[in-house]
Amino acid sequence: MESAPRGVAAMPSHADFATVAEPYRPELLAHCYRILGSIHDAEDLVQETYLRAWRGYGRFEGRSSVRRWLYKIATTTCLTALETRSRRPLPSGLGAPSDDPRVAVADRDPSVPWLEPAPDSLFGTGDPAAVVSGRSGVRLAFIAALQLLSARQRAVLTLRDVLAFRTVEVAEILDTTTAAVDSALRRARARLAEAGPVEDELAEPDEKAIRELLDRYVDAFTRADAAALVGLVRADVEMEMPPIPTWFTGRAAVIGFLSSRVLGGGQWRMVPTRANGQPALVVHKQVGGDVYAAYGVQVLTLIDARIARITAFNEPRLVPVFGIEATLTV
Repeated sequence: MESAPRGVAAMPSHADFATVAEPYRPELLAHCYRILGSIHDAEDLVQETYLRAWRGYGRFEGRSSVRRWLYKIATTTCLTALETRSRRPLPSGLGAPSDDPRVAVADRDPSVPWLEPAPDSLFGTGDPAAVVSGRSGVRLAFIAALQLLSARQRAVLTLRDVLAFRTVEVAEILDTTTAAVDSALRRARARLAEAGPVEDELAEPDEKAIRELLDRYVDAFTRADAAALVGLVRADVEMEMPPIPTWFTGRAAVIGFLSSRVLGGGQWRMVPTRANGQPALVVHKQVGGDVYAAYGVQVLTLIDARIARITAFNEPRLVPVFGIEATLTV
């Protein structure tokens, strides 16, 4: 094959596309997840992003970096998808909580496109810098807060405040002006400020303390020991359980609900994991004998050395996303 004439850049070939583009997949997945609020949708649209990029790679002229070019395709793909999709809330974004554990619990509502958790493992396990880039800004409270914004505001805020693209780069990614980017960013920041503070991840205990807390939580939960759970949660703990709209606030309500309607000796199996940069548990429920079926994923928000929020995603289809079989035999 003849080389390009001296002084003329060779056009990129499809042969080296994977080598050049694949390292960005974890951070692009995190980016799409922030905008969409669904790890399933994010995985689908990252696949679509790479397909579009592969088709257009021969025309890529290098006027921007490959990374920024991929972010442009991914962001455009997400914004197009959101033209026909609703925002993804948590129950706490739809109504007031209950402080009475005896309240009637609403039926599951599959009509709502609920927010989904995302396993940390999908956001990179190799180069530390890539891991930090991928996991940055995926805490559950932040993802839920982003759902309060318009799709375009989500894109602007994540590109500027999470990924630290310059204003002129965001304008290029979104095919707009720097003035429009600045305006959208101001509105997005103001809307998030109105929604209230997002939990500070620096308030979490160290990894050793987290592991000990998880072990105690799993032990208490699987033994149906409500008294032991009392010592693990804050007085102002909250619990929500999408796709059930009902949610609870306060230690008495949360522990009262768990002890009267959820806990049962031997019927739960829980596997510690990480989701949204937070400690989490993959949950299976006994269906007969020694067989346990996928039930969902609990994501715990910790402040200091106590549980401040339990977000129990009671959705079995989330379990395989965390690399765990849907059915366990123990």
